[in-house]
Amino acid sequence: MSTTTTAGIRADADGYVLRTATPRDVGGARAVMLDTVYHDLRSGYVPRWHADIIDPEAGYLRPERCTLLVVERDGEIVATGAVRDRGPQAPPNPRWVADRFPSGTTAQLCRIYVRPEHRRHGLARRLVRELCDFVARAGGYEAVYLHTDPAVPGAEPFWRSLAREVCDERTLPGRGQSVVHFELPVPAAR
Repeated sequence: MSTTTTAGIRADADGYVLRTATPRDVGGARAVMLDTVYHDLRSGYVPRWHADIIDPEAGYLRPERCTLLVVERDGEIVATGAVRDRGPQAPPNPRWVADRFPSGTTAQLCRIYVRPEHRRHGLARRLVRELCDFVARAGGYEAVYLHTDPAVPGAEPFWRSLAREVCDERTLPGRGQSVVHFELPVPAAR
């Protein structure tokens, strides 16, 4: 059960508050993101992939058609989710995937990360729902795209329950990056 306040903040009976990030949330959001890339993705910080993690304000808070959502519990940021107005790049992604999801008209869902001790509470689904609502309100998007690393426990089944597979790089010659690309329906404006 959740209630929405006049500020658009979702306060749930379980103590989780989902809201749009502010500059004061940047440190907590960055910590969730960096912990995820080091512990779950095991890639560590890679500047060409993760520059938005170091500067979320430039990546998500300032651009009009981008956003960063956070989930807070007891004063701590425990989950993040974002929309950026950039499609996948080739390389490293297959050229046809990049061509299908061009920057500017593609809303890319990204950085949907939940701290391990807060998983299994529906937070990722709540984030996706709110991010899709943002995409609808922003307007001008023709596609909603995301990719996931199937090596992360639970990631692939989660996205398969919500989205349609576009490309599983594990089936490509050389296995590409071994990521799976997905598309969600573009939400209608409410």
